[in-house]
Amino acid sequence: MIMRFLKKIPAGMMVVPMLLGAIINTFLPEVTNIGSFTTAVFTSAGANTAIGIQLFCLGTTLRVRDMGGVVKRGGVLLISKFVIGAAIGIVVGKVFGPTGVLGLSSLAIISAVTNSNGSIYLALMNSYGDTVDQAAMPLLAINDGPMLTMIAMGIGGLADIPFMALVAAIGPILVGMILGNIDKDLSDFLAPAGTILLPFVGFCLGAGMNLTNIAKGGAQGILLGLVTCLIGGAFIVLCDRFISRRPGYAGWAVATTAGNAVAVPAVIAEADPSWAQWADVATSQVAASAILTAILVPIITSWWAKKFGCPKFPKDEAQKALFEKH
Repeated sequence: MIMRFLKKIPAGMMVVPMLLGAIINTFLPEVTNIGSFTTAVFTSAGANTAIGIQLFCLGTTLRVRDMGGVVKRGGVLLISKFVIGAAIGIVVGKVFGPTGVLGLSSLAIISAVTNSNGSIYLALMNSYGDTVDQAAMPLLAINDGPMLTMIAMGIGGLADIPFMALVAAIGPILVGMILGNIDKDLSDFLAPAGTILLPFVGFCLGAGMNLTNIAKGGAQGILLGLVTCLIGGAFIVLCDRFISRRPGYAGWAVATTAGNAVAVPAVIAEADPSWAQWADVATSQVAASAILTAILVPIITSWWAKKFGCPKFPKDEAQKALFEKH
């Protein structure tokens, strides 16, 4: 009964536990903060570990022979999301200064738009994509965190970011990929764990969210979520369709704000203290965007995949043959 319910909801295996975790963290945080294994598994304390293990297991699915397709599809999604987020943020910063426009600073915009929720992407690709789409998730994980935000703000001259602060934690992906290519049996053993961990990752990420942040983020936080999803998503879909020659469902699937992005404004402010006075407001706005896009993106992706086709739901025989070929 539970599984049937989760399968009816776009990315339900990820989104439902995430919302449950957010509800508990908002109204009854003491339930999961009793310590020991309970706190380790059912709070945000376990998020990085769960995501790291998930990325390691997914890394084992990356084959050298498939890297061309993975890099092409994932690269287009990664670069287009970075470009649109950086472009909007840099323009706002250059034209309106650090205070931004309509209550949104360039710090908030770049933090939200350049960071995607890889776990939601993976859940959606399990429902609508193919193995190459799924294998692109570790590549997309590059934008999950402060690295690309730092790069964008550094390139735009909006912040002074030390080079070493740009180093991303991609160790689990690389180690998994190396081991998976050395021993396919090891890959076959570990690969399913990437999917199995989805509800755990979802709950842990949700346990780091507070639904009141939508209120704290105010109208600006909602606006930021809409910019991330609709403006950022539309640009990524165009790139996915015209560069990758894909239907565009994967483009919508990355039009989220990562849960980890909530911590990005503070990281930027620590690296460049001149942003400290805007960090708190940006944090609440990014949190609102993370929650809003986690709800909107699965709905939009599901509708788009069924209307314009995807490997799991080809719209005609010609498209089905094309998907089977690639």
